[in-house]
Amino acid sequence: MEKIRYIISLLLAKTAVEAIKLRGKSKGTSAPGMLAMKICPNFIREASKINREKTVTVTGTNGKTTTTGLLAHFVKESGKKIIHNTEGANMLTGIATALVHNVKFGQKSDYMIFESDEAYLRKLYDFLKADYLLVTNLFRDQLDRYGELDITYKKIKEAIDKNPDLTVILNADDPTLEGIAANNKIIYFGMEDVQYNYETKKSNAPAENTACRKCGQTLKYDKVFYAHIGHYACNCGYKRPTPSYRGFAKVFDSYSDLTVKYQDKEETFRVNMPGLYNVYNALGAISTALELGVSPDIIRQGLLSYSSVFGRAESTVINGKKTLIQLIKNPVGASEVIRQIQGFEKSQLVIILNDDYADGRDVSWIWDADFEALGNYKQKIIVSGTRAYDATLRLKYAGVDVSLLQVEKDIKTAIDTATDNTAEDETLLILPTYTALLKMQSIYGNKK
Repeated sequence: MEKIRYIISLLLAKTAVEAIKLRGKSKGTSAPGMLAMKICPNFIREASKINREKTVTVTGTNGKTTTTGLLAHFVKESGKKIIHNTEGANMLTGIATALVHNVKFGQKSDYMIFESDEAYLRKLYDFLKADYLLVTNLFRDQLDRYGELDITYKKIKEAIDKNPDLTVILNADDPTLEGIAANNKIIYFGMEDVQYNYETKKSNAPAENTACRKCGQTLKYDKVFYAHIGHYACNCGYKRPTPSYRGFAKVFDSYSDLTVKYQDKEETFRVNMPGLYNVYNALGAISTALELGVSPDIIRQGLLSYSSVFGRAESTVINGKKTLIQLIKNPVGASEVIRQIQGFEKSQLVIILNDDYADGRDVSWIWDADFEALGNYKQKIIVSGTRAYDATLRLKYAGVDVSLLQVEKDIKTAIDTATDNTAEDETLLILPTYTALLKMQSIYGNKK
């Protein structure tokens, strides 16, 4: 009976996919999966039986979509057939939809590579036995939904505890991850050194509680890369784990060169995305790919051919103007994106702040983000979104010249105005929250 229910749910969900395509108003990243799970609650478990080799999951606060996208691209380029939630829909319905799109009767996949929302990882593991879990980092994010950081930590730990055979790949530079996989095999990646090819201020991204999880004393840092990410130690003897994959980065305005040392080997890669945070995303994906046996040459070529998911450090063209879109959604992520803007000598800037459910209704996080780094920005800043005036007030208190601020609450009007103002030798920088990004995608997604 379960098999029949599964087959019916898959057929009907595939029909829903075609209907959504015909309407053309939505990408349908969740609805088909929602239908499949309504008919067959065990849809994910049944559908995942087509996978032959490994299942890899990725979670964490920042960088999930980019890290998962890179890893999936590397594995696919190695010749494997993969199933991956490419659009970043990372709740159960989004993962089920990825299976609806990719499952074909009589065919097998080699790898399943899924990004998972932190809060839904426990539920996903009820239906899916993963071989690997990569955790990018932990920061405060959408407090009205996740609560404080310890709650997110607890949810991920509970998911890991369900899987004693799970290999966990962790960011060694994030002390908030200590103890999250106490009974599992752990592989660490981390940065050893970071240099910038442009003048940059010290990161003022807000650090989370840097108390030692072993004894409660305050951790001491030899290096801080941003927020609480760095090289740390405690008087009790606890210290940053030694990474198996060690990164050495040179960060430029729109790309970075990353050397990775592991075992007795050394490989250098070009990361065609801006900012140190994307170097970390790349290092996590590269480390995992190497663990899976993907060759460095394939990874190197994969980094060059990878296309960013819409809005995740995506370089594109809007209204004929060179544009870089970078999602902002919490204090640390926004602070690092703003810091990276300093590398652009000629740019125009649009900031879009929404407060829909998927953004988090509470926008007070903007007061913890380092908008002060824009205090010396000399170009006009257009501010948009449902909370445009809140963002404008924040910029005023950050020291931005108010004569440079222009409010255009309608997103299309704001971006069209900005592209009109952008010269041929300038880059339009757009910093949207999540639902603003979706709105942009519906307007400009297929227009180059």
